[in-house]
Formats: sequence, structure tokens, C-alpha cells
Amino acid sequence: MTKIGKSISAAIMLIGAVSVASAGPIQDRIDAGETIRIGFANEIPWAYPGDGNEPLGFANVHALGVLKAMGYENIEPVVTEWGGLIPGLKAGRFDIITGGMYIIGSRCENISFSEPMGIFGDAFLVEAGNPKNIKSYADIKDSGSLMVTGAGYNTVEAAKKEGVDETRIMQVPGPTEILAAMRAGRADAGAATYFTLLGLAEQSGGKLEVTDPNELPDWTKNWVGIGFRSDDGDFLKAFNAAQADYLGSDAMLQAVAPFKYGKTQLPDPSVKTEWICANR
Repeated sequence: MTKIGKSISAAIMLIGAVSVASAGPIQDRIDAGETIRIGFANEIPWAYPGDGNEPLGFANVHALGVLKAMGYENIEPVVTEWGGLIPGLKAGRFDIITGGMYIIGSRCENISFSEPMGIFGDAFLVEAGNPKNIKSYADIKDSGSLMVTGAGYNTVEAAKKEGVDETRIMQVPGPTEILAAMRAGRADAGAATYFTLLGLAEQSGGKLEVTDPNELPDWTKNWVGIGFRSDDGDFLKAFNAAQADYLGSDAMLQAVAPFKYGKTQLPDPSVKTEWICANR
């Protein structure tokens, strides 16, 4: 082979190698006939396992709907604790994380998010009648109350930002433990998303109630996105394009309706993940 021929051949091989490298781990798995692994925790009604770990909850069925629109239905659910979602994604134990994860700056430093699929508020789980009149983080700080929330939840950062001392924040694995702490009287308020707390209140048999999320400052309202590894940028772009067509469609709203997601949770399409990462 001539020097020119060898150079051309080497260039072609290099271009091919760059193309393969830029495809990202998800596309590599798809091309190899492997599953797309969806990671989520037990967070009703956001994302949770059904029989045989079937991915249920509105964040899950939304993500599955977008993937189906992209032509991908070879999905493998992987259930873990909330605190293990981002570490598990970065470690390659799954390829996408759902769970109803808020897009916040500290998370944007570790993973990439899709454009938002919804906007939501937080609230507090309190004793029926709210005898301590807890409606905000300021109320928790001023009354010296003890707040229980999930490890890795955005509510930990929010409480600290509002001046709640770290010693007044009990962190537990997830919703089941939040409910247990409240039932046992080990905490004065449970902090989580409004939707999550509605489900916990229903399980309390009328002993607990949920505060109005509108009592919290506007900055505590957050957008939810689907999480990806940073080296899956090409796939994320394709996901965002498919989601733009799917989000708010009749098919999407019908799929998420059983999990209490409605039109009021649809995000303003002008609000982009880049801005959210910088401002939340």
C-alpha cells in the first residue's frame, strides 16, 4: 500500500473510531442488542416498581413513551434507593434515571438532564390539624421543630438555605421511612414533594395531612427531568427532540393520568434545562 493509501486508510479508521466514541454508552448497548436500563426508586406516584419491577409512576411512563417514540422498547427496570440513583448512573449500573428527579445545580454538576417534563412544588406532612402551624421552612427554623426528609432530596438543601440547622434535619432512605418517623412522633414535619406526601397522608388513616405547597417561596418550585450520563449527549439530544413532540400530547396525558399528573404540571417550553441548572 502506498503512503497516501495508508494515510487515507488511517484517516478512515480514525473517523470511524471517533464516530463510535461519540455515540455514547447507551447507543453502544442498543447497537449490541442489549437493554436500556432504567434506574428508579420507590417514589409513588413519580416512579416505582409494580409486579416484576414493572416501571410505574408518571416519570417512568413518560420516559418509556418518549423512548418508544424513538423506536426503543427493549427496556430493563433497575430499582434502587433514591440516594443511589446518581452514583449508580455515573458508575454505569443503569443508563437513564427517572424517579421524578428535580433539576438542581448540584445535580447538574454530576449528570445531564433532559429538558423538563414537568414543574412541581414541595410541601410538609404534618399531624392532622397542623397543631404546630408548620407551613414553611421558616416555621421549622423559628419553632425549633425537627424535619424528616429523604437522603439526597432537594428539601435538604432548601431547608438549609432557609436557615434550618442541620441538626434539625433527619435524613432517611425514602417515603416509607418518612411516614414511619411521622407516625412514631420522631419528627414534627416530613418534607418532600407534594405528590409524594399526598400518598403518605392517605396511608396514615387521617392522622396526618399535607400543607399547601403555595405557602413556600416560588424558588422552591422545581422542574423535573430525566437523567443521563454526560457522555450520552448525542442520545440526550435525540431524546429531547422526541420529548418535544410527545410532551403534552393526548397519548402522553392519557399515560400519566392514572398517576395524578395533569395539564397543570406541564412546563413552560421556554424554560430550558440550561437556565434551570444555573438558577436552581
